[in-house]
Amino acid sequence: MSSHFTAPFSVGLDKLDEFDSIIDVRSPAEFAEDHIPGAINCPVLDDEERVRVGTLYKQVSPFEARKLGAALVSRNIARHIETHFVSRPKAWKPLIYCWRGGQRSGSMTLVLGQIGWAARRLEGGYKTFRQRVLDDLETLPAARDFTILCGPTGSAKTALLEALAAAGGQVLDLEGLARHRGSVLGGELNASQPGQKAFETLLWSALRGFDPARSVWAESESRRIGRLHVPGALFERLRDGDCVRVQAPLEARVEHLLERYADLIADPAAFGAKLARLVSQHGHQRVADWQALLTAGAWRQLAEELVTAHYDPAYRRGGEGLYRRLAAGRALPLETLDAASLAAAAQALVGGAGRSALAVDVGEGGVDQG
Repeated sequence: MSSHFTAPFSVGLDKLDEFDSIIDVRSPAEFAEDHIPGAINCPVLDDEERVRVGTLYKQVSPFEARKLGAALVSRNIARHIETHFVSRPKAWKPLIYCWRGGQRSGSMTLVLGQIGWAARRLEGGYKTFRQRVLDDLETLPAARDFTILCGPTGSAKTALLEALAAAGGQVLDLEGLARHRGSVLGGELNASQPGQKAFETLLWSALRGFDPARSVWAESESRRIGRLHVPGALFERLRDGDCVRVQAPLEARVEHLLERYADLIADPAAFGAKLARLVSQHGHQRVADWQALLTAGAWRQLAEELVTAHYDPAYRRGGEGLYRRLAAGRALPLETLDAASLAAAAQALVGGAGRSALAVDVGEGGVDQG
């Protein structure tokens, strides 16, 4: 549906950062699927109301649909004013958008503008924003330099990324954004993954916030993270990144996994269900043996067997073969993977600002000079 609003009531995407609030007036389901970062949801039609108006539009007439829609929208806008906007000062500047910059956002913009706020509507709405995200995900990765942490499961790559961020490094945490720990045992217990569109918006927001003059740290991932996939241009750029090979003894890796996967240990039933997924790779007997270790609470033995029999063989079969500079990457040997050791390594890596960071000594388990 079109709208009669024209400039100066509408602004383009280049003005996003000039507003005090971004208000998404689409339905809760539309908002949940994806939205502009930082937006709040103040729907002028909720999910059920949107269906009612749409059905009336198709089955009866546009006129009847507009009458119903106007009544519902007016009530909802009034409620939002009373509950969300009444305390806003006169100088408040909100940006409002709907699916394509039509009547839903136009209605809210009109009412807020009549009150006296400098309300503006986003030209093209979410549809235009979504196209910008897709376009930028094709071009932004080429303008960023990546350094990839590589290493087998349990070598604390994710924890080292966190330490790098704490030390001031620029970090693209793909698993964090995807809310998934990458491996077959890695799905988060208490959080569902975002949808693909929302994941891409999170990536877009992160990429545009990085300083192009500084390297961005990431860890080696396959293109799929749980049920999500990393956009093609970004994944190819990651594959071309400089590599740092994190090396740690088996004992340290097992200790780290026991700490990192404490949530799985705390929920044996969920852990057992994840182990069952490995039957196709390892057979019923081996998985039954692992299930028995789980039942007995033999966590350390279970972790060691999973590393040596499942994760390491997969790694040797080419777990990181996608990364083109892996063989030429420098080694980062760490004897322990406790917080202090990771913090020291991160400080050395960030302090060296890029490739030269690999020449910085981080103590007894220092970075390989060869």
